[in-house]
Amino acid sequence: MKTSHRALATALALLATAALTSCGSGSETSADGTVTLTFMTGSDQSTVDTSKALANAFMKANPTIKIEMEHQPGGSEGDNVVKTRLSTGEMTDVFWYNSGSLLQALNPAQTLVDLTGDPVLANVQPEYLPVVTQENKVYGVPATTLTGGGILYNRKVYEQLKLEVPKTWADFMANNDKIKAAGITPVIGTFKDTWTSQLFVLADFHNVQAAVPSFAQDYTANQAKFATTPAAQAGFQHLADVHAKGYMQEGFGSATNDQGMKLLVEGKGAHYPMLSGLLPPLLATYPQTATDVGLFGIPGDDAAKSGATVWEPPAIYIARTTEQLDAAKKFLAFVASPAGTEAVTAAVQPAGPYRIKGAELPDNAIQVAKDLQGYLDKGATTPALEFLSPIKGPSLEQITVAVGSGLTPPAEGAAQYDKDVEKQAKQLGLAGW
Repeated sequence: MKTSHRALATALALLATAALTSCGSGSETSADGTVTLTFMTGSDQSTVDTSKALANAFMKANPTIKIEMEHQPGGSEGDNVVKTRLSTGEMTDVFWYNSGSLLQALNPAQTLVDLTGDPVLANVQPEYLPVVTQENKVYGVPATTLTGGGILYNRKVYEQLKLEVPKTWADFMANNDKIKAAGITPVIGTFKDTWTSQLFVLADFHNVQAAVPSFAQDYTANQAKFATTPAAQAGFQHLADVHAKGYMQEGFGSATNDQGMKLLVEGKGAHYPMLSGLLPPLLATYPQTATDVGLFGIPGDDAAKSGATVWEPPAIYIARTTEQLDAAKKFLAFVASPAGTEAVTAAVQPAGPYRIKGAELPDNAIQVAKDLQGYLDKGATTPALEFLSPIKGPSLEQITVAVGSGLTPPAEGAAQYDKDVEKQAKQLGLAGW
């Protein structure tokens, strides 16, 4: 991947979908009154299944509306497709895209339908609205569940060694000592897939926000830095701590994400800093994933403030060029309803809670989804920094690999990242840069 932001967004947002029906951007109404909506989505299997489930359930409930789907590639290539087609007026009626700061790059005031105050949003949880809002206007509805970032852990290992879920970094390191003594890898590293090295930093943002509530705003305004904010630098320090203690498996530098997930599920590794959204695809091969893998937030210094960083769901938006606005709104209202979430759950095991009022996790939900629900119920979640600030430098994954491999001191890595974001901040024309 070209940039850490794109790589992580692709993995996490579970962006995109193989073509179900290839089509042009134009919508149409046939002679019999049937309306055709075009829908651009992504290309990974989970998104394919989610989009197909939504479209099929909607068409069954609305037989006069037909949905034709096409795919976009993942990562920066997919971003370019979306931006180009919006700018040229050739976008599909509705489309799947990231929520959060990436929305700003779509110039939504000119390219998207404003849903502010529309009944389409009636069932959307208010906590979600800020990540699909620009200049006080709301543009999208959540396409799927939220994803948790933190420490995926093997619950069987914890049971075997009589360990408790840690609420502080000191407790986490103490658990790692016991796990290492038992001959099990305490922390899995998969630095061949460089984007995976970022989680100790990115998923630590709940702790940053708890310690410095204004950090996202100050960081965006160039009034706060990772290197000069101890709570923000802590994520880099965590990488260094884990390496210094020899907690990662031999060959972590050449290991892949797939190999890391396998080590975790099989109990050969106890902890893996990772995203919950990567678990459902493992269920077919490793059904024990549903019960044996849990999630806890990156532990901080204050047990009373322990919580988890979450990545909000990607969204479905309506292009301003649509000629079928009523049908498009009807589809989004269905997506953002308990009926829509039930259709998705029947096709794809949810990796976390939905952001829809009245939507509930199934009784057989995987453990990480239940763990995330617990954090939400306690009000102990914080959106990742990329949902609160448009600034994310392209070299973070290379910096975190170096820090996590013992090649760069954590304070130096944090300073390198502060330097890395400058160019992007200036390109965005942000005040203070």
